[in-house]
Amino acid sequence: MFLLSLAALIPPFYLMRYIYRQDKVEKEPIGLVVKTVLFGVISVFPTVIVEGVLIDLLNRAVPNTTMLGLLLENMIGVALVEEFFKMQACKLSAWKNPEFNYTFDGIVYSVAAAIGFAAFENIMYVFEGGLATALARAITAIPGHTIFGIFMGMHLGIAKYEEVRGNRANASRHKRLALLVPMVLHGFYDFICSLNSEVGMVIFFVGLIVLDVIAIRNVKTFGYNDTPIY
Repeated sequence: MFLLSLAALIPPFYLMRYIYRQDKVEKEPIGLVVKTVLFGVISVFPTVIVEGVLIDLLNRAVPNTTMLGLLLENMIGVALVEEFFKMQACKLSAWKNPEFNYTFDGIVYSVAAAIGFAAFENIMYVFEGGLATALARAITAIPGHTIFGIFMGMHLGIAKYEEVRGNRANASRHKRLALLVPMVLHGFYDFICSLNSEVGMVIFFVGLIVLDVIAIRNVKTFGYNDTPIY
């Protein structure tokens, strides 16, 4: 049990540590980061309920035995719901906190919410599937959630910057992108996995590597060009 717990928790918190250390200007308070992680954990519960209801409704309208139905299930029933509640976890925890005062902070707190969600989810999967599942998720699902959190956080950081300056149209646009971009990435990630084909898996791993490179590059760019919000 202890070994499985470590296998489930080390990968997400290693990635959280990496993102936290990229905050070059002003490190975020550990307490607030931990709070956001815990909000991410809590977000799993409404996610499970809403996913179950929405997937059932979608399958009634367009069965997931069809390509369109499978796409809708993964994009709307899963990705939209999960990214929405992770974003709410981030916003409820940190959005109005004065410590959210640089654009890079959006990445730190969005990834914290995503890591909380991913860690809890990982425990459930690893306890059921064992160490093989832990290894597989350490190189796929956990980096995936982190990447989605990075893209969400980039737009949330810009959104708060624009909101503080009274640019409501730009702020609203980036808030929408903070949900839309990770939703699309997450949706296609899950959709390709659901195809269960050799070609699909090649596309999946190549796509994941490309996203890893882009996300890391964006993190470093945001870190070195961090902009004060207040």
